[in-house]
Amino acid sequence: MKLASLNQGRDGVLVVVSRDLNRAVKVPQIAATLQVALDDWAIKRPQLEATYQRLNDGLEPDAFCFDQAACHSPLPRAYHWADGSAYVNHVELVRKARGAEMPESFWHDPLMYQGGADSFIPPHSPILMADEAWGIDLEAELAVITDDVPMGASAAEAAGHIQLLMLVNDVSLRNLIPGELAKGFGFYQSKPSSSFSPVAVTPDELGDAWKDGKVHRPLVSHINDALFGQPDAGVDMTFNFPTLVAHAAKTRPLGSGSIIGSGTVSNYDRSAGSSCLAEKRMLEIVESGEAKTPFLKFGDRVRIEMFDASGHSIFGAIDQAVERYAR
Repeated sequence: MKLASLNQGRDGVLVVVSRDLNRAVKVPQIAATLQVALDDWAIKRPQLEATYQRLNDGLEPDAFCFDQAACHSPLPRAYHWADGSAYVNHVELVRKARGAEMPESFWHDPLMYQGGADSFIPPHSPILMADEAWGIDLEAELAVITDDVPMGASAAEAAGHIQLLMLVNDVSLRNLIPGELAKGFGFYQSKPSSSFSPVAVTPDELGDAWKDGKVHRPLVSHINDALFGQPDAGVDMTFNFPTLVAHAAKTRPLGSGSIIGSGTVSNYDRSAGSSCLAEKRMLEIVESGEAKTPFLKFGDRVRIEMFDASGHSIFGAIDQAVERYAR
């Protein structure tokens, strides 16, 4: 099943989207918003799936043409957004570039930070920033949305609470990060609003690509229409999504609609490119001692998308220009 939220009102208007992303239908008789549906998922999901089947069969008379640009993130705002760093090879590279050893614990205890969830950027809206000097970067990732997860859930139990998947652009301000981390209190200003794909999908939509709690497909990023990277999200993912959800729920329950991200998708085989500019810059430092690739500038455009084995877009695209913010 594929779901989206039209960019209408603070929490959007829930629509069911056809498998080919061409048609959609509103479902106010089931749930006005995705959050409402998730709050009663055991009852709402079968109703939404029945609508999805009728939509794909051409039997929904109120269906209309689906426009990705008319969407907000599937959850325009969420009660909980936490992002992991599941691709430990990426962390290892970053630390290597600055001559720092990586603690052994990083291989068995996930890194995770809690981000702001009150103002996500719609997937086709601009990334507004006041200053290029902040070091504006994309981070192409995947994320899951859960229903209610009890505190202390095991990874096996957490797997049953993963209900939807999305793509993420976890916008980062690289030049603000060192100063914040030096304070010993984590990210805040250096992690502004994130963006999510127009469409969220249930794991079964991925078929064989959803395996072992991972998505085994390349995540494709373009900058200014030039291919930037297409690493495989299922390769070199040290911590799968059930493990990340269980980690987040270790000391607290997670409410329905919680979003847990994978962190930057990264492969040891660098031939597929990267999912963030910071990684490419780190590779340049390791190779030549100097970073040559600039961070994003005003006017640059970022596109993040994932395709199935037949070349069809699964989640729709995050497609955004970087623009100057003027209050």
